[in-house]
Amino acid sequence: MTDDAKNTAEVAMKKAIDALVEDLKKVRTGRATVAMLDPVMVNYYGTPTPLNQVASISTPDARSFLITPWEASVLKEIEQGIVKASLGLAPQNDGKAIRLKVPELTEERRKDLVKNVKKLAEDARVSVRMARRSANDEFKKLLKDKTIGEDDEKRALDEVQKLTDSFISKIDKISEDKEKDLLQM
Repeated sequence: MTDDAKNTAEVAMKKAIDALVEDLKKVRTGRATVAMLDPVMVNYYGTPTPLNQVASISTPDARSFLITPWEASVLKEIEQGIVKASLGLAPQNDGKAIRLKVPELTEERRKDLVKNVKKLAEDARVSVRMARRSANDEFKKLLKDKTIGEDDEKRALDEVQKLTDSFISKIDKISEDKEKDLLQM
């Protein structure tokens, strides 16, 4: 009985971590990572299409991108998609490919990004705690319905708390690593 609630809580907690990791991929660190271009959608023959499906994306060095379309006709569309995505990157079209330079982050911008990372981490912690609360409510309901005993409820509450603590520490570690990455010069 309690296993279902624990498993549901664990799945929700894993989803919170996965969402945090995906959100943090989009936070710019001053280094070129292909994930930074995930929000770019290209109008490909009238259909909004992710950039990585119409061009090859490479990072020739740590601070630039080289985007080579598979069809030369979509070069302008790619350029427009980059501008529309509001990434703060200015595309340079040479007729065959598009180059993007990732500008150096200022100290003020780094601090703003760290604040954003802390907010994303706190949102993930809240999601984990909500999963814990849902499981705990389920245990209390089972106790009230006399489906489980007090000892079983206490054991289940302790197990979910340990699970919560482990996921919170994972979130802290992920957040801390991203903050270090942002604050590196």
